[in-house]
Amino acid sequence: MAEAQKSVVKETVHLPSEAFTETEMLEQWMKYAQRMEDKGYRIIASLLTINDPKLEGTKIIHELPNESSKIDFEKERPDLLGYLRGKLHNHEITIEARVNESIVVKKAFTPQDKYNRLREINPNLDLLRKMFDLDV
Repeated sequence: MAEAQKSVVKETVHLPSEAFTETEMLEQWMKYAQRMEDKGYRIIASLLTINDPKLEGTKIIHELPNESSKIDFEKERPDLLGYLRGKLHNHEITIEARVNESIVVKKAFTPQDKYNRLREINPNLDLLRKMFDLDV
């Protein structure tokens, strides 16, 4: 007895793959870190903000100071990846964590430090400050 052939219809799903800049990626990265901080996940938030990730095409490279921080980061990576893919409308994004024991931790303590840090992420902040005649 011959088995009936089932016709399989393959549905092609086109996931978005819009272009994005490193600045846009950094903004979303920092927003995610702030969400983690707001939820009380301070370790993850600090791992995300320990330094700025670099963008190579659609690969985000994030350097961490040691293997244990990389292990902690890897646990959060799937959620972060889903968040970034959704916010940046690009499902080709990947995240690679690397250990670099010579990382200099960038921490902003004073209001000026925080402003400078934000200005590194988005240089347009100076334009807004001047436009609205704001103090630093």
